[in-house]
Amino acid sequence: MATTVEEPPNIARHLRLMAMRQPHRHAVVVPEGRSPGGRPRYAHMTYRQLDAEADAIAHGLAVAGVVRGSRAAVMVRPGLDFFALTFAAFRAGVTPILIDPGMGLKSLGRCMDEAEPEFFFGVPKAVAVRRALGWGRETIREVFVVAPRWRWTGHRTLDEIRRLGKQRMAHRRADEPVPAPEADPHAPAAILFTSGSTGPPKGAVYTHSIFEAQVEMFRRAYEIEPGEIDLCTFPLFALFAPALGMTAIVPEMDFTRPARVDPDRLLETIDDFGPTNLFGSPALLRRVGPAAAGRGVRLTTLKRAITAGAPASPRVLEVFEALLSPPAEVFTPYGATEAMPVASIGSREILGTTRVLTEKGEGICVGKPFPGIDVRIIRITDEPIPTWSEDLELPDGEPGEIAVAGPIATREYFRRPDATRLAKIADPTRNSFFHRMGDIGYRDGSGRLWFCGRKSQRVVTADTTLFTICCEGVFGAHPDVTRAALVGVRRRALTVPVMCVEPASPLDRPGRDRLRGELLEMGSRFAHTRGIRDIVFHPSFPVDIRHNSKINREMLAAWAARKVR
Repeated sequence: MATTVEEPPNIARHLRLMAMRQPHRHAVVVPEGRSPGGRPRYAHMTYRQLDAEADAIAHGLAVAGVVRGSRAAVMVRPGLDFFALTFAAFRAGVTPILIDPGMGLKSLGRCMDEAEPEFFFGVPKAVAVRRALGWGRETIREVFVVAPRWRWTGHRTLDEIRRLGKQRMAHRRADEPVPAPEADPHAPAAILFTSGSTGPPKGAVYTHSIFEAQVEMFRRAYEIEPGEIDLCTFPLFALFAPALGMTAIVPEMDFTRPARVDPDRLLETIDDFGPTNLFGSPALLRRVGPAAAGRGVRLTTLKRAITAGAPASPRVLEVFEALLSPPAEVFTPYGATEAMPVASIGSREILGTTRVLTEKGEGICVGKPFPGIDVRIIRITDEPIPTWSEDLELPDGEPGEIAVAGPIATREYFRRPDATRLAKIADPTRNSFFHRMGDIGYRDGSGRLWFCGRKSQRVVTADTTLFTICCEGVFGAHPDVTRAALVGVRRRALTVPVMCVEPASPLDRPGRDRLRGELLEMGSRFAHTRGIRDIVFHPSFPVDIRHNSKINREMLAAWAARKVR
């Protein structure tokens, strides 16, 4: 299914191909409330129906003035309209702007102003908030409400767009194509904002070539076949399901809070549909895995589970893998919004080989890079690197910043030239570039990549530099520790390392004293953790808004500073 010369790259073409190949198979299934007896009700669209809906909306967008090259903010809950509208935008050459609603109103407004959308598609609540707070006041030309049976005449609706498209299609020639994007492989297809977990959210510019490369990489790496069933617990990855020929099952959950998912409802959805694929954050697996194990439930239909967004602890992987039927396992692809996927490893290798090394402070193994992805380890600097040079590289085993090149890497941040300069390294000899991941890591002798922590979160003391993941692996191995997080705290003009610990259960003072002593003894066994003498206990770490899994060490550092004065 490689892109032909005659057809420009466009992820929406996969939907058309699947509509031809499996027209009556469900493309998307979404919850629609519950029956009086408490059973969930579902609505669905087949591949043929979703393709026809995307076609009608794509034509309607053109009639309504949302033309090729326009930017449109999309604030719509995962559901039938979300899938149809997004694929219609891709098909019509309109650039959707996708922003996490959970990042807070202030950050949402900042992202909206930065992206300068010309159109806004939103559910009634999003439309009301946009109007009240003035999001995009200078650039948005028209607002469209996405809601069934919406009667307020202040804005046109997605249903009206759909009707306009169907009217146009009824009068067009049979061979008249849907408006399509230019065949420029670098033309924007979407703007996806980073979560902002280690800095201000930035809009990564995606092209259709990047989307195409991602689809093929996921398909080949995990042997995903058309006809599979995907349980979608992360909206952005859900868009890949129809492109891969899977049925996308949207569960009942708050997608901005995966760590608070109701395990019973998710397990009920699994029982209803028997998914073969699950993509979820480590926080979701940490909540669902023990619940399923406690109920004696096994997830026998899953061929694989994929978890990303933050490192998944070996304990979380161990519990969830035990629910699966071999040869199924949990895969942990490594990447970022700006470049995904880069590498991957399975839970069997982690639990059987690399776990013990993680617990000795050697970092987290994220596997071997995917074919076609060029991974380099470069010396650590916080300054821009304008041009690639071979002397930037470090030898195997030496930690440095991870830099990647390949078809899945985004070339720029939208209208953020300073951020782009910091993150990209031009490589004129190859007519390419490297994306700096902002992560510290190294390559081992067998070509596997190891993750040591975020560059911005390294702790630089008077006599050494400590990497978060390498230190946390030692302390996190204690059975009474759920998570550990290294932060730096200023004390008498010096930076001292402080290990924050989230206990597995509440502790009284004697319990904290006991655990602190045991952790200090564990840390004393390794040179890089021997100097960590301050240990403080936190009931529940602050985490990122997208996956609820990345520890917000900046917030934790401010808290720790008050505890260790």
